[in-house]
Amino acid sequence: MQHSITRKTGRGTRQSRNDHPAVQALLIVLTILFFAAFIFMPLALVFAEGFRKGVGLYLESIREPFALAAVKLTLITAAIVVPLNAVFGVTAAWAVSKFSFRGKTLLVSLLDLPFAVSPVIAGLIFVLLAGSRTAFGSWLADHGIRIIFSTPGIVIATLFVTFPFVARELIPLMESQGREEEEAAITLGARGWQVFSVITLPNIRWGVMYGMILCMARSIGEFGAVSVVSGHIRGMTNTIPLHVEILYSEYNYAASFAVASILVFLALVTVALKAIVEQRVHIHQRNNPS
Repeated sequence: MQHSITRKTGRGTRQSRNDHPAVQALLIVLTILFFAAFIFMPLALVFAEGFRKGVGLYLESIREPFALAAVKLTLITAAIVVPLNAVFGVTAAWAVSKFSFRGKTLLVSLLDLPFAVSPVIAGLIFVLLAGSRTAFGSWLADHGIRIIFSTPGIVIATLFVTFPFVARELIPLMESQGREEEEAAITLGARGWQVFSVITLPNIRWGVMYGMILCMARSIGEFGAVSVVSGHIRGMTNTIPLHVEILYSEYNYAASFAVASILVFLALVTVALKAIVEQRVHIHQRNNPS
């Protein structure tokens, strides 16, 4: 039920100015104009520039071997990072929300570290840790393991910048649910895994999916950290954002916008998945108000 804000006057009560139809229409128009100017038009321009020299050149640009390699590496990275972050996020959220221990506040603060640290700095950290000029990097090289300027380095850097998303989505959700159901199940003799699989996981499944979608969106579009650890090797360590940057720096504008449209398409898919999950959550909450 929609509640309107009213104020008392000598003649009784009258509707607040914020509920006036003209104010509502103005706010809606401003929102649409802002959306059109700063979101819809830029995204539309990406496709317009990508097709500016014809469909043939557009298809050639996205089918080019280096572009396909960039798409493949981006999807592989996301396919590795998202499930790992889901496992970490559920584990961290479960520990923070269901248990009390010393250092809990510090752990929660550390979860926000990737939000505070620049992605470029994050990439430099891994170069300093596993670069060829470090003791650890030399040991890895002696054993035939390559981290920096290779796919493992890209995956690790992406993991670092994306790992808070699932945990940060689940912590407030699991804290609001409390521990009563889990404690009751343990009292009845359920084991830890049974409690998690039967009670905890079903209650948080939509939050997990929502966090994974956010994680996927960030991992696909990550540039700063990946740029530092990748080495920009065409066909080997370039993700889609890096490939777009190289094409643009070479003044190959049509090809750069064509490949960038792949990122836009993936972003739209992510937004669609996010909308579906949100709708499912609303339906679930409506059907289970308790």
